[in-house]
Amino acid sequence: MTRLTHPAQTLLDQLDGFSVQIDAARERADVVLHRPPYNIISMAQRDQLRLVFESLDENPAVRVIVLRAQGEHFSSGGDIKGFLEASPEHVSKLAWNIAAPARCSKPVIAANRGYCFGVGFEISLACDFRLVTETTRYALPEQKLGQIPGSGGSARLQKMVGITRTKDIVMRSRRIPGQQAYEWGVATECVPDAELEAATDRLVDELRAFSPIAQRTAKKLLNDTEDSTLTVAIELEGHCYSRLRSSDDFREGVEAFHGKRNPKFIGS
Repeated sequence: MTRLTHPAQTLLDQLDGFSVQIDAARERADVVLHRPPYNIISMAQRDQLRLVFESLDENPAVRVIVLRAQGEHFSSGGDIKGFLEASPEHVSKLAWNIAAPARCSKPVIAANRGYCFGVGFEISLACDFRLVTETTRYALPEQKLGQIPGSGGSARLQKMVGITRTKDIVMRSRRIPGQQAYEWGVATECVPDAELEAATDRLVDELRAFSPIAQRTAKKLLNDTEDSTLTVAIELEGHCYSRLRSSDDFREGVEAFHGKRNPKFIGS
């Protein structure tokens, strides 16, 4: 029998600038950036992050994924020199790698403090929830290098805040404080810096209480209908609702509601 191999096997042997922690008891996985002091994200690291999110998506022990960082800054961005050294083909895959949290079927939380620039901001924008503090600074500073965001940052941001604010951020390389990001709808919640970990824990536990299959369905529906017309979105929502109608979790939810008890969802 032919033994198959894949480059991904060696890519994950030694993670570059980050680690993965799985707490099976809490059904939680943490992807932790740790290249101090600014957690610069290398080119190889982008490939690895994609593979890690794909792996965690298939892991039955994980319900919620947290993307966070050690130290006072989430990430000041990518390895600038790496862009010049990478091939055009590799660079063209940057957005696909950084979109891995969005493609992941499970809820993904970004816990952002301090600098969250360039690709650090872009991968956070690809997450489902962004928790920030008063120290957080979001920015897409590529104009200062004679470049533009290349990993989906300007596109995702424009969907969230509109073209006027996106031009202000991208074309002027403006830094947006955490509180302003919350007011603009970019961040889910803004908390005191010392409470970021506690706020992350609360959100993880809240998300774990819901039906896994209902959450997967909601995330995919919302992502898939972001660019659709209202008519198409409503039609797809109806089909998704109909599919969940026959799920074990929906039956359990209804029975728990009428029985005045907490539901015990199993994800089917």
